[in-house]
Amino acid sequence: MRICLFGAGGKVGSTLAPALEAAGHDVVDGRARGPAACDVAVDFTRPDAVLANASACLEAGVPVVVGTSGFDADALDRAAREADVPCFYAPNFAIGAVLMMRFAEAAAEYLPRTEIVELHGEAKRDAPSGTARATAERLPGEPPIHSVRLPGLVAHQEVLLGGEGQLLTIRHDTFSREAFVPGVLLALDKLKTLPPGLTVGLERLLDSP
Repeated sequence: MRICLFGAGGKVGSTLAPALEAAGHDVVDGRARGPAACDVAVDFTRPDAVLANASACLEAGVPVVVGTSGFDADALDRAAREADVPCFYAPNFAIGAVLMMRFAEAAAEYLPRTEIVELHGEAKRDAPSGTARATAERLPGEPPIHSVRLPGLVAHQEVLLGGEGQLLTIRHDTFSREAFVPGVLLALDKLKTLPPGLTVGLERLLDSP
């Protein structure tokens, strides 16, 4: 598969590019080459760059996997539907993070008082993170989200569920960006089976046949 990678020189992209090549894919730099003659595109850039990158891909009929959070997902969904092209976005491509959200949702049936703490490196532009917002949507009420931005962190989140005399903490830690590779490979494998428009959430792919 020929993959147009936007953000090839970034923190995730520099890890992802060799991993995709090791999996047998041909990777081209999206910023330098664009999506022409590519089968799919992958975007790990900045929130303000996603729609422009995706628009170039949709014009070429190239489906897109987005790993950047904080962009206008509704706008991308409309554009992808109009172009009749599937796109996919996951707030987090680490499979353990998806399980964390699933476990927290199950636990909240019994301990509905919840708060979320998400911790990322200081260069992360959006706060709260996409993972924290996606987690909050799966929990009752409107759980508070606490964002931490410090050097030395990669991506970490814990969900605190409190009850009388007890506290349950469900935590996921990403220590290196290699954790995202299996999720991206899964999205690339499933992308062309998805309907036109934007599909959101790695759990949608984990549960598909």
